[in-house]
Amino acid sequence: MKEINLPASDETIRSLHVGEPVLLNGVMVTGRDAAHKWLMETFIKKTRPPQGDDLQVYEELKRLLNGSVIYHCGPVVSRDESGEYKFLAAGPTTSIREEPYQADVMKHFNVKGVIGKGGMGAKTLKGCQETPGVYFHAIGGAASFIAQSVKKVLGVYKLEFGTPEAFWVIEVEHFPVVVTMDSHGGSQHAVVDNSSKKVLEDLLAKPY
Repeated sequence: MKEINLPASDETIRSLHVGEPVLLNGVMVTGRDAAHKWLMETFIKKTRPPQGDDLQVYEELKRLLNGSVIYHCGPVVSRDESGEYKFLAAGPTTSIREEPYQADVMKHFNVKGVIGKGGMGAKTLKGCQETPGVYFHAIGGAASFIAQSVKKVLGVYKLEFGTPEAFWVIEVEHFPVVVTMDSHGGSQHAVVDNSSKKVLEDLLAKPY
């Protein structure tokens, strides 16, 4: 099993191929629907003006995401008496909801990896080839297990979006994932979709 330290180089990302299991080490950032929509509207498409601390958060995210990974995750988080946050559950959420945004976010911030479940579509696959980047599939239904890989919560941005939707900055060690979309145009999700479609067509074609 390969170990990848974040931030990762283009060379490291291009060495990965569909089907490879990987352990991730380093700093990554969570981000879901509200986070991606905010990034796109405020800083990529610029259809809304920055407000409040938007510019400050943007500069921090540019630094944190450069060469790193976005994790589609709505964590369950606790906070102790000293104010320290801890992830209790950190399972992946369905990635396809970010399909309209992901390739643009990857390119703008030089994001080298996206973690989630269920895979993504053609636009993101093209983004993986261009950035370059990869899509990592995390284990669904193993939120507590994955949380054990989160060694420290380093910070949080845009908590006003709500705990699941905020940008959580986390340090991980031996975070288990599998490459299911690579920078060479390979997509295990497309293979599964096509084979499932063929099975359905064969079933529909049978006389009953």
